[in-house]
Amino acid sequence: MQPLAHITVVALEQAIAAPFATRQLADLGARVIKIERPEIGDFSRHYDSAAHGLCSHFVWVNRSKESIALDVKSEEGKAVLEKLISRADVFIQNLAPGAVERLGFASDRLRVDYPRLIICNISGYGQDGPYRKKKAYDLLIQAETGVLSVTGTEETPSKTGIPVADLAGGMYAFAGIQTALLMREQTGQGTVVDVSLFDALCEWMGFPAYYALGDARLPRAGASHAAIAPYGPFPTGDGRVILFSIQNQPEWERFCAHVLEQPELAFHPDFATNADRVANRVSLHESIERVFDKLTLAQAVDRLDAAQIANGEVRDVTEFWRHPQLTERDRIVTVASDAAAPLPALRPAAEIAGVSARFDPIPAVGAHTEKILAELSG
Repeated sequence: MQPLAHITVVALEQAIAAPFATRQLADLGARVIKIERPEIGDFSRHYDSAAHGLCSHFVWVNRSKESIALDVKSEEGKAVLEKLISRADVFIQNLAPGAVERLGFASDRLRVDYPRLIICNISGYGQDGPYRKKKAYDLLIQAETGVLSVTGTEETPSKTGIPVADLAGGMYAFAGIQTALLMREQTGQGTVVDVSLFDALCEWMGFPAYYALGDARLPRAGASHAAIAPYGPFPTGDGRVILFSIQNQPEWERFCAHVLEQPELAFHPDFATNADRVANRVSLHESIERVFDKLTLAQAVDRLDAAQIANGEVRDVTEFWRHPQLTERDRIVTVASDAAAPLPALRPAAEIAGVSARFDPIPAVGAHTEKILAELSG
């Protein structure tokens, strides 16, 4: 079963946020018609060529879609877009502020002309407020929401290694569209879903924002947890790195007794409570490193597992597609492309019994233009 196979989505999309949302819909069977600039296509096609000659960003978020090359600034292109929207269930766009209105496809007008249509607008900062007209990209949103103030080290504020603002916005758009589809089943009416990257990432900043209510600031602790210690990576004697987490006092006492083999350390005044351990993180880490330097990764894992301490190996991204938890659970499939060899892809994170995800090819620019135009003229 593909639960969204009856749904058609017209996507005037670019970059990551909207394409990520529509790929989730396509995974569930929706027909996603992606509007692209003639010849050039979505500008995210050209960030890199690392994925067998294709852009890693584009490959990730654009499988199972149909691409139509359309100049939406021309009268002919606008007419085609109008026909597509008139037959669609969902229209999603993440153009620059004001662009879709200048093209003549404002939400207010579409709601009147197509009352069953669900319209999803993804913006940087929302439809109102002093920042509404500002362009926004992932790193800019990370800066504005304070992500950089809690990521990295005290010496070097850092962006996250993945585009969290785009991902947050895309997932809220995906959820909002599904909610709107359920509403339409009850009311017969479409609606407008507005998602901003700023609001989405503000939601994800909840824990540090609440922590700062009393003017406290989370230290930037690199790969360690800012408010819990020990919780982070530690090198082992064979050149590997293990990351483990102590969540409560019984775990701390077991860790000292069975992993460090120093039970008295659990009650040292510098380390007796989590607050003490955070305040004395440097000396705490030195005590742990002296022990771990004499252990191999396998030995460290054995001790941590025996003490029931959560742990994991710090792996390089080059090992990603070989992770045994992916390979042994058949989580990796392949998708085709008109321009490259087959590429690996992950099954959707939400496994729904009885639902079979789609893994159709990654389209070339305008690969479906003739087919779609023929449907509209038929």
